[in-house]
Formats: sequence, C-alpha cells, structure tokens
Amino acid sequence: MATTADIKPPAQLFPAADVRLSPGPFFDAQTTDLHYLLALDPDRLAAPFLREAGLPVKSPSYGNWESTGLDGHMGGHYLSALALMVGATGDAEVRQRLNYFVAELRRAQIAHGNGYLGGIPDGDAAWAEVAKGQLKVDNFSVNGRWVPWYNLHKTFAGLRDAWLLTGNDEARRMLVALSDWALRLTRNLSDAQWQDMLRSEHGGMNEVLTDVAQITGDAQYLQLAQKFSHHALLQPLIEQRDELTGLHANTQIPKVIGFKRVADLSGDADWLRAARFFWQTVHDHRTVAIGGNSVREHFHDAGNFQPMLDEVEGPETCNTYNMLKLTQLLFLSESTGARQAQYGDYYERALYNHILASQRPGTGGFAYFTPMRPNHYRVYSQVDQGMWCCVGSGLESQAKYGEFIYTHDEDSVSVNLFIASTLHWRERHLHLTQSTRFPDEGRSRITLQEAQNHFGLRIRYPAWVAPGQLRIKINGRAFAVKTRPGDYVEIRRNWAAGDQVDIELPMRTQLEQMPGMANTYAVLHGPIVLAAKTEGFVGEHLKVLADDSRMGHIAQGPVYPQEAAPLFVSDTRHFIKYFKPVAGEPLTFTAPGLIRGKNAVKLRLIPFFRLHDSRYMIYWAHSTPAELPALQAATARAEHDRLALDAQTIDQVAPGEQQPESDHFFKGEGVESGINKSARWRHARGWFSYELSDPTRQAKALRLSFSTLDAGRRFKLFINGQWLSTIELKAPAGDEIYALDYEIPPELVENSQGKLQVKFVAEPDSIAGGLYGLRLLK
Repeated sequence: MATTADIKPPAQLFPAADVRLSPGPFFDAQTTDLHYLLALDPDRLAAPFLREAGLPVKSPSYGNWESTGLDGHMGGHYLSALALMVGATGDAEVRQRLNYFVAELRRAQIAHGNGYLGGIPDGDAAWAEVAKGQLKVDNFSVNGRWVPWYNLHKTFAGLRDAWLLTGNDEARRMLVALSDWALRLTRNLSDAQWQDMLRSEHGGMNEVLTDVAQITGDAQYLQLAQKFSHHALLQPLIEQRDELTGLHANTQIPKVIGFKRVADLSGDADWLRAARFFWQTVHDHRTVAIGGNSVREHFHDAGNFQPMLDEVEGPETCNTYNMLKLTQLLFLSESTGARQAQYGDYYERALYNHILASQRPGTGGFAYFTPMRPNHYRVYSQVDQGMWCCVGSGLESQAKYGEFIYTHDEDSVSVNLFIASTLHWRERHLHLTQSTRFPDEGRSRITLQEAQNHFGLRIRYPAWVAPGQLRIKINGRAFAVKTRPGDYVEIRRNWAAGDQVDIELPMRTQLEQMPGMANTYAVLHGPIVLAAKTEGFVGEHLKVLADDSRMGHIAQGPVYPQEAAPLFVSDTRHFIKYFKPVAGEPLTFTAPGLIRGKNAVKLRLIPFFRLHDSRYMIYWAHSTPAELPALQAATARAEHDRLALDAQTIDQVAPGEQQPESDHFFKGEGVESGINKSARWRHARGWFSYELSDPTRQAKALRLSFSTLDAGRRFKLFINGQWLSTIELKAPAGDEIYALDYEIPPELVENSQGKLQVKFVAEPDSIAGGLYGLRLLK
C-alpha cells in the first residue's frame, strides 16, 4: 500500500493556501460563507458531543436535525468548513475558532475513554449492539439510530480536514483514535453482517478511512475501508450495469467516491472502472441543465424526466457537492486532455449553476432542493434554523471555490476554470494572476508575476466554445490554437516574469433539451444557465426563509399550474434567433415575440445563480401557435387530478424514501423496503408507524396506496393507538398500484392535538403492507 500511495497521479491539486480568489462572484460567495460560519455558535454545535460523553454542555444544541436524531452531523461539517476556510483565506479568527472546536471535541473523546467521538443519541448502546453483531438495519437506520455511520463520517472528515488543511496535530491524533475505535468495534462482524449494515446510508466512510490509511501508511485502515464498501452497488458498476433507478442518490455518490479512493491506494482497476462508469451514467442519463440530479432525493427513471417538471423536490444540493468531489478525483487520474476537459466542463457547469446558485447572497443560507418545476421557487436556511445536510455541505462548498481552478503535473500547470484568482506554485517558483470578469465577459488574462525556466501552461478549451473560436495571445502575439473544443491547449515555452496570456472565449446562446422531452428546453449562454423571474398568484408573498420544522427544507407554497406557466411559441424549432442581449446589462436577454404567458413582455433571462427570492423558469415548453391550445389542454388534464389531490392533502409520506420517513419519525420492527418498477414500498413482518401533522385538525381520511402483487396480506390499521380497520389486500382490476380511503372519526381528530400516529400491524403469519403511498386528506 505504501508503494501505491507514493505513486503520483497524472494531475495534482495545489495546496489550498497557494490559491486565492480575487473579487468576483465566487469571492463574494466565499465572504458570505465566512460570515455565516462565524455566526454559528461552536458551543451549540459541540453540545451533542459533550452530552454523549457525559460532560456538561455550555449551550443547548441547535434544533431541527441536530436535535431529532442526526445530532452532531453539523459539527463535523462545521469543522471541515472551518478548515477549508482557513485554507482558502488564512483568516485568523476562523483558525482560532477551529482550534477551539477541536479542543472541545477532544474533551468529549477523552471522556469516552475508548477513542469514540460522536453526537448520536445514546450512541454507546447502539454501538455496543453493533460490536456484538446484533444488527437491526433499514435503509436509514442501524439499531434504531438515524444513519449513524453517515453521521459519524462527518466527524471523521472534519478531523481529517483539520489536519490536512490546517496542520492541527490534535485533530490527527483524534482521527487515528476514532479510526482505531472503529477497527475494534467491527472486528468480529462477518462479511454478511457488514453488507447488511451497509444497507443503511453510511456516507463516505470508505473514502475517509482510505485517507487515514494514506495519512498513517497503515494498511489496516485501507482494509477497513474495503469492508465499508457496499457490494450491492459496487458489483453492478464493475459489470457496467446501470441499476440506479429508485435508489437514494446521495447515499450512492459518497460510496463511489470511496470506491475511487480505494482504487487510488490499492491499484484495483475494477474499482476505478466502477467509479468511471457511475460518473458517466449519472452525467449522461440523469443530470439536468444546472448539473444536478435526482427527484425527491432519488434517481428517477433515466428514460422519464417528467418527474423533474412535476415535483417541487428537484435536484438536491448535496448530490452535486459529492458529484464535484467525484469529478475532481476522476480528473486527477486522467492522463488525456479530452477526458480531463469533459470533467472540467461538467465541473464548471455544476459549480456556477447549482453550487453558486444554492447560496442566498448577502444573508447567506443554503437551498436543499432546486425545483425544475416551472414557476416554483427555493427556500434557504437561516443561521439558527435549518440544520439540514445541504447546510453542512453548503458551508464546505462555498469555502473551496479555489480548489479546482488550477491543477499541475511535474512540469505544467492547467487552467481548468476561468475565475479571478492568484496562484503561487512554490516548488516551481511560479506566481500568476488570472484577471477576468467571466462570465460577464468571455475573456481572461493570465499574468506571470514570477516565473522561471521552461514549463507548460495548459488551458481548457471548453466544449461550449465553437470550433476554431478560442483565441490566445502571448504578449500580444497570436498563438496558433490547433486543439478542438473539449480538450486542453498546451503552451510550452520559456516563461519570464511579466509575460501575459490573453484568452478569448466567445460565448454563444444555445438551447438544451430536457433529456427525452422533445418540446422542453433550457437556455444557456456559454456554460451559464439562464432563467427568468416570474410572478405567482395575485398578492402572493413567498416565504423564502425556511423555518425550523422537519420539512422546512421544502418550498411548500402553492404550485403554479404548468399549463399557465410562460412558454416559447414559434413556428419553428430554430428559435434561438429570438434571444437578444440587453445593452449594458451583462448576461441579460429578452426574447421578443417568443415568450407567451403572464407578463411575458417583461420577462428577462438572467444567470440562474443571480436569481433569488422569486419564482422562476429554467425549463420552458415550446409549441407552435397552431398546437398551443392542444398542448395547454393536455397539460391541464395531466395536472388536474394531481393538483387537486395536493390541495386536499394535509400531510403525506413517501414510504421507503429516507427523508420523508425520517421527517415523519418512522418506527418499526421487522421492517423492509424496496423498489417495484421505480416505485418504492415499505412493509413489516411486525409493525411500522409514522407521525403525521394536522395542526388545524381538518383530517378527514387516510388514503393508502397498495399493489395487486401483495393480495392476501392482512394487517391492522391504528391511529393514535385506536383501531381503525383490519385491511386485507385484494387484486382489483385496473392499475397495479391502487388507492383506498379510510375515514377518520371526528372525535379522534379533535383529541389529537394536531399529531396523528398511523400504525400498521401485521396479522399472524402475514405482512403489513407493502405501502406505496400515504396521504392525510382534508
């Protein structure tokens, strides 16, 4: 392992301290993130760790996910974000905050006495059962605790980052001690028990343990990382099979990051091949214009992108955070410019249009879901409210914008992104500045303040620049560009201080079709997704700052009927000619004569990363004038029943989906979940339950969805402990998935205090469920 670890990859990142952002959109986002980080209370974030170690807490824990089972996950993200911000800025106050937080966590680890460190509620008891091989596992729980390995991974990663990015020796010792605890805890688990435990989301445990192996040079941590690798995902990927439909997306991406890291140290070509296949599959078949993926956190059917337009829970920001980590790792393993450029093109697209767009300017705050649904909107966290996973990953993302701008090999530096910044390559005595207003202007200038001898300067030729249109001048003289789009231009010469390289990147306005949907388009200028601010209902005041409720991360305002949303109308599909730049307003366009709908004449298309606190349009339907009435009528018909049901719904659960079940405090015994033709189900040989909210006590009925395939199963339905019905599933004629309504007694609703526990209990020798859907109706 030590030999493999010493082999230098084809490309390497620069140390974070060697790259600094200059004024521009990413610098502004980084500064906003710094203020958000410092506004968080480290004592509140440390509270779960101290509590579980039996120590007094200095301040109470934050609420939301930090107090309802995922206690401590934000502390790990926070530590990583502090370390990244120290690397990115060198800020003394942030470094002081990091050292303080590490010291507080160290007190908790010492109090445990065995190397353990975590905020998981009653974690000691849960881990003791794991050590004995006593496992009760579901897709988001182990022994009744909410994704405990996922939670703990954030602590591992925070300690790793504090060591690697700031040199905090205490963090390194704590990381090794925590890794040793994990070794001892799991040493008696069989292979079958391991794979059973990994059915529950476990974050990037295989990734971080591989990092520990590289940090220490000790192969036992690499072996543990291999044990933390889920074969149910790995094996199909090795065999180049796409079996992702219906899987929880952000559970899978960190696993694959780990496969790639294990391959880096072990030299296993199959694991590297699996990581590459996964990336290509998600990129080519499951990604939308902004670079994000997933609907309601899950990979949708690659052949049907309609759910992207129907649902308000569009691409999850955590997914893109992790896809960028995977992209970067794969880039570093590539020796060909064309493959590197493909990774670079995706990285740029996702960075501008999803990651940068997910942070609210000024106040800070992070979006969880970015709806692709026409005329919907996003909500953002607040410093003291909303402790979601996408807040934790958001704190990190906004602190590492300098990470991928430049990479290097032995004797060349690559310019991967056109972002205003400086680079100091200390080993080669190279100091350069990239001056640019990109994307407001399609050009960039590289100036060498310090340079010695001969080396190569590699510049990405983006796929969005037309063939033959990239222009480069060196000290005012044209350089012959022979490379095509989607590759790198290499300039190898003797450089000197004062040399200037000017890069012209002509940006074109283009249409990008929603995959598989011939009449639905996004509009891009260069790599930048353009969107339009739109109006909603008369007198509407959007609530864009999320509250602290378990489902506060979802923009739950009314959905706008798709047939009433603005759209493109023209006699031809070649309607790109309608888009006109607005003089004096960079990256701003109108489309006179093309857009139809409410206030269409006032609509302007601007970069999505600059569009906030509003409903918006990213994907637009297109029609000819003659086909317009039929299109709107068909869209209205398709939406009518679903919107009517949504209007009648007080609360709902998607059985078998992690976040909806967690948000509704799922419990059960003998439980299982699975996928049937991309529809998820939940059943139990014992029982399972959810807690539904009915704050205004309007509940009238439960609507439950079942499958004809489960005919003959018998189980009881209880609400707040009161028997409501004994259900025997049938196989009625019609669709395989069908719904039944069960009326709720008014006195039960009146006495509920706004909370209804719905419980399904299997009859002897039978199974409760499978349940495919649950709605509480007015």
